[in-house]
Amino acid sequence: MKFKSLVKATLATASVVALTACGANSSNGSQQAETKKDIVTEVKSETTITFWHAMNGQLEKALQKLTEDFMKANPNIKVELQNQSTYKDLQAKINSTLTSPKDLPTITQAYPNWLFNAASQDSLVDFKPYLENETIGFKKGEEIRSDLMEGARINGVQYGIPFNKSTEVLFYNADLLKEYGVKVPTTLDELKEAAKTIYEKSNHEVVGAGFDSLNNYYAIGMKNKGVDFTKELDFTSDASKEVVKYYADGIRDGYFRTAGSDKYLSGPFQNKKVAMYVGSTAGESFVAKGAKEAGYEYGVAPRPDKFNLQQGTDIYMFEGSTTEEQRTAAFLYLKFLSSAESQLYWAQKTGYMPTVASVLEKDEYKKSGSKVPAILADATKNLFSIPVVENSDPAFAEVRTILEKIFATQNGNVDQLIQDSKAQFDAAWNQ
Repeated sequence: MKFKSLVKATLATASVVALTACGANSSNGSQQAETKKDIVTEVKSETTITFWHAMNGQLEKALQKLTEDFMKANPNIKVELQNQSTYKDLQAKINSTLTSPKDLPTITQAYPNWLFNAASQDSLVDFKPYLENETIGFKKGEEIRSDLMEGARINGVQYGIPFNKSTEVLFYNADLLKEYGVKVPTTLDELKEAAKTIYEKSNHEVVGAGFDSLNNYYAIGMKNKGVDFTKELDFTSDASKEVVKYYADGIRDGYFRTAGSDKYLSGPFQNKKVAMYVGSTAGESFVAKGAKEAGYEYGVAPRPDKFNLQQGTDIYMFEGSTTEEQRTAAFLYLKFLSSAESQLYWAQKTGYMPTVASVLEKDEYKKSGSKVPAILADATKNLFSIPVVENSDPAFAEVRTILEKIFATQNGNVDQLIQDSKAQFDAAWNQ
């Protein structure tokens, strides 16, 4: 990849970012003044930046390759990648370190909900002055998708730059579906019937389907019933009961299952114990590897519902642990990661979706060997984000705990379990 010329051009070419992609609609008048702030536009001396992330396996290898290419083209900038193992561990470390700002990294992967309090305490750097800078801003025509940029805002301010973005898709074992005479489902009703058919025809040896993420399942299910994931959501409403019971009934009758201790359904999917499952596009590399080892054909289809969740993390920069030179160095690094060329490589190697819309139309992406590109446009027609408001993150996490308990309760009265969980759900919002 010819990254050297691409990155050097960053420092020499004047550019403008489309307001639809990068404008922060803050009600705070001071933000307007902030956008005119003078920033460093060239890194002249040796500068080191640190990046906390939770990429592993093939994902980490791809990140390392991109980072090495960036540093070769920018010898004054050293990027220290610091793997925090898992998202859960990364979030915990961020939370524990926020009380000691000088110990924070230059930049970190994070979901915006993790950093709501940090943003409220002015601990994050607003990217808008960098994005709109005439010297180092993004080039016109290579802006990040506006819906993804919007999802990386907190209180209307562009604190995040989208990076490893994904959405949910349906992975299916094409051989099993053919064996049991089942078509790829396009609606949840069809998914239910297909899962039942597979479970019954396999003499209960193969579970029909499942969903990797329980809180994603719930939030997406509610969105498709016209209900946003906010503090006003009534966990005992008819819509909520329908969403919970759809999955609970399938688990009770055997044709659905959860990931359970496996954490992800890619394991039982590889072992032909599950015929279909809904999971992140970023899981395709694991699915492809498992299918190859097990000797069957897998397929990828849009998640069988209208609305789909924008997921995957953005990258945020901290105020108290960075110098002006580090901020500019970090922005140049993020701009490099967000370039069309980098995003093409990242998407090809990881299964994450390109953040730059133009990459979706590139033949190199469509013919990359991944099965995601062919269905990604349909899978992302109606993306939404979990609202970034106070306590939305703990409430979103609590849904997983609640559903795990409901789904694990054998022969339980689901209506009563839902009623009993309302206080737990509300408490997460009101803590």
